[in-house]
Amino acid sequence: MKHKILGRRGGYERLLTLFLLGLITLLLWSALASFYPSYILPSPLEVWARFQELIAKRGLLAQHFLVTLFEAFAGFLLGTAAALPLSYLLARHPRLDQLITPLVVAIQAIPIVALAPLLVIWFGFGLTSKVLIAALVAFFPVLTNGVVGLRETDPRLKELLVIMGARKREIFFKLEVPSVLPVLFGGLRIGLTLSVIGAVVGEFSGAGKGLGYLVYFARGVFDTPLIFVALIFLAAMGVGFYLFISFLEKVLMPWKDGEER
Repeated sequence: MKHKILGRRGGYERLLTLFLLGLITLLLWSALASFYPSYILPSPLEVWARFQELIAKRGLLAQHFLVTLFEAFAGFLLGTAAALPLSYLLARHPRLDQLITPLVVAIQAIPIVALAPLLVIWFGFGLTSKVLIAALVAFFPVLTNGVVGLRETDPRLKELLVIMGARKREIFFKLEVPSVLPVLFGGLRIGLTLSVIGAVVGEFSGAGKGLGYLVYFARGVFDTPLIFVALIFLAAMGVGFYLFISFLEKVLMPWKDGEER
């Protein structure tokens, strides 16, 4: 009962803190906007008016939002699907790690802004190139955290399970998976958030829809309020993805809340 009361208080405190931060941000934003023209820094009211204009255009903003949402999430799923089995192989086979890791690091070292136009040329201006760009961005943090988490598995517990006659499959699900989850979820948070950046970079390189396309279009016509609307929705998408991963973490790791208490 005591934990529930403390949990509710903590939730109210977080909401109050977020409300105060939002209010302070709006006040500072309004104060600064009074010194600049709208094409440099629009006021919150101008951004709100531009948002209402977009809403009135038969869900135009929702269409762009859903396109970027799909690109980012599909890219994250693709990157994760490739990173997880590879992380297991690299963690269990040091020689393979020595061969593949330098190649992965070399690819990751190439700025995605420089790589995105090439992928658009290869795979076209449709969703495929944007999903691949988002997947590349999400791939590395998931792979790295997966390898680190698997290597941190206690070898003594593994030896104990082997002595008790456990099979490889039982060791994987009962020891390695619970051991890797805390570290892996850190990589999933980063990967899913970065996938939004990857999708936007892909849209900058060539697209006809998406929030990144809105920013690119608005920049060309100096429609700064539209840029702010797109940026706010991108930020909301990132926060939503973060909360989604946090929810999955609580579902798959119910013991973590007990440890934190």
